[in-house]
Amino acid sequence: MKRKPILGTLLLTALWVLAASTSSDAQIFGPREMSEQTAECLTCHAKQNPSLYQQWGTSKHYRGNVGCFECHSAQPEDSDAFLHYGQQISVIVSPKDCGRCHSKEVEEFTSSHHSKAGRILGSLDNILAEVVEGNSGFITAMFPGGVSAAAVSGCWQCHGSEVKVLPDGSLDPATWPNTGIGRINPDGSEGSCTACHSRHAFSAAQARQPENCGKCHMGPDHPQKEIYEESKHGVAFRANIDKMNLDSPKWIVGEDYSAAPTCATCHMSATKNQSVTHDVGMRISWNNRPAVSIRPEVSDKKLGLPGANVPWQARRNQMKDVCLSCHNESWVDNFYVQYDELVKLYNNKFAKPGLELYALAQPLLRPVKFSNPIDFTWFEIWHHEGRRARHGVSMMGPDYTHWHGTYEVAKHFYSKFIPELEELIEKGKHSDNPAQNAAAEKLRAGLDRILSTEDHRWFIGGMDPEEKARRDKARKEFQDRYAKDGEKKEE
Repeated sequence: MKRKPILGTLLLTALWVLAASTSSDAQIFGPREMSEQTAECLTCHAKQNPSLYQQWGTSKHYRGNVGCFECHSAQPEDSDAFLHYGQQISVIVSPKDCGRCHSKEVEEFTSSHHSKAGRILGSLDNILAEVVEGNSGFITAMFPGGVSAAAVSGCWQCHGSEVKVLPDGSLDPATWPNTGIGRINPDGSEGSCTACHSRHAFSAAQARQPENCGKCHMGPDHPQKEIYEESKHGVAFRANIDKMNLDSPKWIVGEDYSAAPTCATCHMSATKNQSVTHDVGMRISWNNRPAVSIRPEVSDKKLGLPGANVPWQARRNQMKDVCLSCHNESWVDNFYVQYDELVKLYNNKFAKPGLELYALAQPLLRPVKFSNPIDFTWFEIWHHEGRRARHGVSMMGPDYTHWHGTYEVAKHFYSKFIPELEELIEKGKHSDNPAQNAAAEKLRAGLDRILSTEDHRWFIGGMDPEEKARRDKARKEFQDRYAKDGEKKEE
């Protein structure tokens, strides 16, 4: 663990004081005056890095006499420490370092999924970046066998790298610079506070901007920023940004601002009944990341997080408290009914049957992941399109819920996934391998069973006659309603 040295006897006015003796409550206040060490740092950095100096000068750190040395000082035994003009320092300021002054925030953050984002390393997503998209051509001292540039500059920049320290204390270029929110630091801590609180101003107003979250939460598989911009919330924010009071220290919705919410409003910031939280999962009632949506306490348990003991109902009530700042109770309750029903539709109609069929198809596939067309088809159905639908409804983005979501899911489920399964069945049936024949029969039986269910029987021409009659009637009414004068067909 990195330990910051207490200032010497000549700087008693800058002595940092422990507010409590227990580790969970330990808190340090800033010096009364700027330390000699920081003042010495500034003699060079104010000239060599004027932009950083100016950013720091606008920060609360500056006003609190917390400067270069207070954040970057290190002990000789720290793996990333090096001697710099007579002072032991480290480049990385980890959550452990920030926790000396911001203990509550770091404790909450460490309990969140954000801090565990670096654990994606080695996952299915990373296999894509490391193998399918990339190669081992990026060779460094810590990666003599090479690493994929696609992973280094893509996945790791959002999820975080495992920072590697070279013998001289410098940082391996494959792993640094990196502000991924789940970065694995040399001191063993997980996370990066600067993923959201950009150096060196650490502006709360900037952290409250939707664009701040958009560095990672955008794109084909989790377009939260784009969904927000489509939603009435995003429209209201852009129209009323001058009324948002983003610089307010406390920034309580319904008190300091009321024109619109941002990502921070809903997931982190204070209400009249709740304080700020740095565990972004505490107001989320579905985890929509997996192929099948699950409740957040289930995924928290898998990661060993304390949220395993917080049921989704409690989290939903905390989010409802945010919603009720602007909406009435029936509006909020009905929104959640709509949200749950879309998740249920996706889970039951596509995700669970799709997983079952994909599993049945495995004996008929080449064993190397992503060496079969159907591997990409199924991955994009749940990982891209299914997530878009679920995230879209959760944030009231109808276009992402439908056209970029459920439409794409259905289109590829019926026009690509099922035909690819049919092709595998035919190939397996005509194989000389008895095991392939048996696997093809099992897949055929599973596919026939699923296609005969109420959700899918339309596809094989088995729609219920009463439902077909209702739809024919509705279609005729639509045609009559929108037909131009003189175009209506005679009965």
